[in-house]
Amino acid sequence: MTGTVVNIAGYRFANLPDRNNLQQPFRNICGELSLKGTILLAHEGINFFLAGSQTAIDSFIEFLESDERFTDIPLKVSYSDYQPFRRMNVRLKKEIISLGMNNIKPAERTGAEITPTNFKQLIDAGEELVILDTRNEYECKIGTFANAIELDIRSFRDFPRAVSELGDELKDKQVVMFCTGGIRCEKASVVMMDAGFSNVKQLKGGILGYFEEVGGDHWKGDCFVFDRRVAVNPQLEETDVVQCYACREPLLLEEQESTDYVIAKSCSYCIDKIKSPN
Repeated sequence: MTGTVVNIAGYRFANLPDRNNLQQPFRNICGELSLKGTILLAHEGINFFLAGSQTAIDSFIEFLESDERFTDIPLKVSYSDYQPFRRMNVRLKKEIISLGMNNIKPAERTGAEITPTNFKQLIDAGEELVILDTRNEYECKIGTFANAIELDIRSFRDFPRAVSELGDELKDKQVVMFCTGGIRCEKASVVMMDAGFSNVKQLKGGILGYFEEVGGDHWKGDCFVFDRRVAVNPQLEETDVVQCYACREPLLLEEQESTDYVIAKSCSYCIDKIKSPN
């Protein structure tokens, strides 16, 4: 463990008809505890990313679990030397992870899980697997599992289209899908099952859960995270990846060496747009 700031992330799909009434109490407790980050509340559940002192995080979890719908939410925990969030937001949303398909309800139906240990054992044994990265293209370029299929999507809303373009020969294969912390796969697994994929599993806890349980075996690169750290390695430590302030594209070390990269102004991904705004 390194760093004095505790970072937690968690989610749960659950029926929240009182979503609107939950917003202010969460604002109040996070303000009292000086926490920063984001809490998303939707009728389909809760999704949160928070950072603060250990005492504050412990108090938040106690408050969270005072509602039985939020007890024992699996948490992704890491540590940093600074506060990775700039402010505290508690937002009311239509979805806690945006897909735009009202018929997908993970609280009622989702794909089977596979633990990181079992997933690693399958790879170690050389079993025939289709490893599917459900994340966006800019996340995949920072790091992914060896031999994973990347869908080259810019938004999770593009996932159903990308699945429809996968070959029919994959539909009876053993598919293990993964994302950062597991939430996208809750919905993605249903999309794939509805598309005719017969043996779909989602990596429990996502990439961060894999790092925590088994380390970095079979992983290449770092893992993009949605805060000021930008990316972490399998030891859950911040890496050298940065984000362009102009276009928000994550930049690997070699991309930072480009003459197109000017801090707070441009990078190789947006330089042409800056030069030719029309």
